[in-house]
Amino acid sequence: MHPLATLLIYLIAGTGMGLLTLRTGIAAAPLAGALLGAGLVSMSGRIDVAEWPIGTRTTIEIAIGTVIGTGLTKNALADLQNLWRPALLITITLVLTGVVIGLWSSKLLGIDPVISLLGAAPGGISGMSLVGAEFGVGAAVATLHAVRLITVLLVLPLLVKLLTPIGLSDS
Repeated sequence: MHPLATLLIYLIAGTGMGLLTLRTGIAAAPLAGALLGAGLVSMSGRIDVAEWPIGTRTTIEIAIGTVIGTGLTKNALADLQNLWRPALLITITLVLTGVVIGLWSSKLLGIDPVISLLGAAPGGISGMSLVGAEFGVGAAVATLHAVRLITVLLVLPLLVKLLTPIGLSDS
């Protein structure tokens, strides 16, 4: 199949599932839906692996970074004066936990330590997949992060809704 036709199929699957999940009200539903839609097509094995034109991934990452960056306002900077300690604690805890879980998974489940360490690392799917690609394990790392991301996007908002009414919120 022509590479552009392959890309079009992935784009239709991702866009379709992303738009469909908008109706669920789940946090970041379009992201999770697009990931699921394109992932299902890819995992089916019926369509060739997508070959993105040179620079596409970089362009998309810049666009995502820009979208996230626009949310970092003057108020966010002011909030950082109060949040730097929890940010530091959370970051250190997540990194250490990721290392422990990664090494434990490698030993217990017999997976490549590079895959398990990068798969357990706190980070976004694209960033960790790019790091994994440098070590030759990008697809495996992306798979672990995709499972984590979809699970977190589905479960955490429900937990927040369930736990905040019982006094875990300041408001």
